[in-house]
Amino acid sequence: MRTKFFAAAALSCATLFFSGAALATPKIQHWQAPSGAQVYFVENHDLPMLDVAVDFAAGSSFDTAEKAGLAGLAHGMLDHGAEGMNEDDIARKLADIGAEMGGRFDQDRSGMSLRTLSNTAERTQALDILARVLQRPLFPENILAREKTRLIASLKEAETKPESIAGKAFGKAVFGAHPYGLSPEVSSVEKIQRDDIEAFYRAHYFAKAAVVSIMGDLTRAEAETVAQQLTGQLPQDVDVKNLPPVTMRIEASEQRIAHPATQSHILIGVPGISRNDPDYFPLYVGNYILGGGGFVSRLMDEVREKRGMAYNIYSYFMPTRQPGAFQIGLQTKKEQVDEALQLVRATLREFIAKGPTAKELQAAKQNIIGGFPLRIDSNRKILEYLSVIGFYGLPLTYLDDFTAKVDKVTIAQIHEAFRRRINPDAMATVIVGAPKVGNPQPTSGGAELTPPEEKTEHGQ
Repeated sequence: MRTKFFAAAALSCATLFFSGAALATPKIQHWQAPSGAQVYFVENHDLPMLDVAVDFAAGSSFDTAEKAGLAGLAHGMLDHGAEGMNEDDIARKLADIGAEMGGRFDQDRSGMSLRTLSNTAERTQALDILARVLQRPLFPENILAREKTRLIASLKEAETKPESIAGKAFGKAVFGAHPYGLSPEVSSVEKIQRDDIEAFYRAHYFAKAAVVSIMGDLTRAEAETVAQQLTGQLPQDVDVKNLPPVTMRIEASEQRIAHPATQSHILIGVPGISRNDPDYFPLYVGNYILGGGGFVSRLMDEVREKRGMAYNIYSYFMPTRQPGAFQIGLQTKKEQVDEALQLVRATLREFIAKGPTAKELQAAKQNIIGGFPLRIDSNRKILEYLSVIGFYGLPLTYLDDFTAKVDKVTIAQIHEAFRRRINPDAMATVIVGAPKVGNPQPTSGGAELTPPEEKTEHGQ
């Protein structure tokens, strides 16, 4: 009982790790494990806690259209049975030592994470569980059948929700046949068999593709042992799977999908930038001004504050391994869809044509820089940054350089970056919950955008 109580207390206190030195950035150590995995480590002994994550290039973009949903099922089944343990054993053993295991899954990545006390007994048991989950998963037939049933039920429910319908249609409109535009279908999930899960695991969960992030109360030598323990028995000598390039030129399109929802859901966007894009900071700061800064953004001011046409409106870049989407989203009354669309497009067009004002830029920099300490004020947040830095090959000084690079952004840089990347006359528009019209007013053709080369982060 004392162990469980202390573990819970320590886990809650872990969020306070950087409270005493909010402006300090962590010192990141990096090496390659004997297994071939890349390791990123921040050592700190202020709390008796250890956070670990292991990520692989095994996200949804590695699905095929025929069996879309396979990557997600493979990820979801990792902790549903491993050598010598069923899913109940895993949950019970973690609970006994007050440890927490979780996962993350997106277009690019599939990963598992662990939070545990750093004491030898608790740490040893927790790491043994994670090592078996990662390296010797069982993928039981009965569990797969259950998870497929759950996923199919979820997909059927999503087919009734306007936000899900809009997101699915938007992905296809922006990315076409590229894997970033894929979504699981009931028919594709029904085709997935256990052999498919096994084959996907062997093809994507291998040592040289692993990124191990370690944060907390370990020495460098102990961290080296942990990284090898978690990856040493993963499949070896597997070819790296690369994604095809995203087509950066799209034609203007508009889809109006009928739905009984009381409000229309609108998404507008184009392919944006990759994680390693050289325009990251101008686009990040610029998007904060345009629609990423909440109530201080221009879209919010024009659409909600001045005209009351939407409760919420936002924009963001979603940087991924290949260029992810630039997206503007809002909900509005059905009878004012066209007026809202016209206003959003006019606001975007003016921003691209003229860029931000000096006052907007100064306020954005102050808000972003002032809020930066909150990005690294807990072990969990640091661990996520380690994972991103490792997976996307960012410089180890990324966190050290962040505020200085934000501060150096100029109006001219923002103006030029948006002008090159976003053509307001060549965007995909999806409206769910609006009456269909005969022929939407056409806009001009697509625009060639410069392929991204470096890296960027989700606009806030």
